[in-house]
Amino acid sequence: MAQRARFLSYLRTSPWWSNVEMGPPDAILGVTESFKRDTNPKKINLGVGAYRDDNGKPFVLPSVLKAQENLYKKGLDKEYSSISGNPEFCKETINLALGHDNVVIKNHCCSTVQGISGTGSLWIGASYLSRFFPGNKEIYLPTPSWGNHSPLFKMSGLGVKSYRYYNPENCGLDFQGALEDINNIPEQSIILFHACAHNPTGVDPKPEQWYELSELVKKKKLFCFFDMAYQGFASGDVNKDSQAVRLFIKEGHYIALAQSFAKNMGLYGERVGAFSLINSSKEEAACTLSQLKILIRPMYSNPPINGARIVTEILSNSELKKEWLTDVKGMADRIISIRAKLEENLKKNGSTRNWSHITDQIGMFCFTGLKPDQVERLTKEYSVYLTKDGRISMAGVTSKNVDYLAYAIHEVTK
Repeated sequence: MAQRARFLSYLRTSPWWSNVEMGPPDAILGVTESFKRDTNPKKINLGVGAYRDDNGKPFVLPSVLKAQENLYKKGLDKEYSSISGNPEFCKETINLALGHDNVVIKNHCCSTVQGISGTGSLWIGASYLSRFFPGNKEIYLPTPSWGNHSPLFKMSGLGVKSYRYYNPENCGLDFQGALEDINNIPEQSIILFHACAHNPTGVDPKPEQWYELSELVKKKKLFCFFDMAYQGFASGDVNKDSQAVRLFIKEGHYIALAQSFAKNMGLYGERVGAFSLINSSKEEAACTLSQLKILIRPMYSNPPINGARIVTEILSNSELKKEWLTDVKGMADRIISIRAKLEENLKKNGSTRNWSHITDQIGMFCFTGLKPDQVERLTKEYSVYLTKDGRISMAGVTSKNVDYLAYAIHEVTK
């Protein structure tokens, strides 16, 4: 008893963690928690960053269900994967990104490793750049960018700076601002681009603007890191959504690329993604791959196998891949159509504002242009939950709630 009392006394006076402060709550999770407590039957959660069907329910792709059945029938074991992941997965995922006929794939100039979804893949890339990038170890992010980009790169040891991207005046791209800021970035720095469906704004450059960005980046001798989390999910066309990545490689850039299969295959909890470096030769690719594996080994030794098997089964099976392309197009088409309905219903409610940015933007998220006070009114008076910056997840909008949402938005903006 005396020993237990001394131990409890030690715990009460232990100085080890007494200086640890309470961290701030996550903004998105806070929205969801408030939504759950609301008793209004008309409540809408527009904060969640995962696809929902038109009934507002989580959606498992039919092609994924078939892939799982196929894998079950194969009776596969649960042995460790290699450090760099499933080799077949790595081959299929870079083929999806660049196209099977891409010259860098034909010449074996890619070093690709399996990552733990998009976040883990970005972390592998950030760790590699922090250790091996020979230029300025600073990465320039668009303003705004995905909320996890800045802390992720900072924790990896890279300096984080920004360039203009979003124009709040027209809820579109500040292209001239981006060009001016990029032109002032020191040579041999790192710049991050969202390959498609920019998160959180849904604002993407046009093809001709991507070309101009490529030319400027080449002139400034910048290294490009592409984050491609929405290939196929943005437009419904996997080739169209990867056009920026393919253009930059065609124009001679040696890029870094992070991929995720959370959104386009609905494999959120499977945590499956990839990180790739485009190299100048087969020999260079072998060297960079060896160093990527050395970085991965003390992090998590080797990646999980199930999600990678599902992706590989889909991409390597022509019939399943065809079905998946239909599935992902269906998801993209639902988001595109619900954007059109929201804009249409805002006009029907009598709004005289220009809401064309709702349909001009693309992907899961929409920057509505709502001010913080309008967001607060939406939540308090109409039980519509979204982040304070006015970002909404279009996946939370359905044919059943779009009328009410349009009415609520009109009421707080008229």
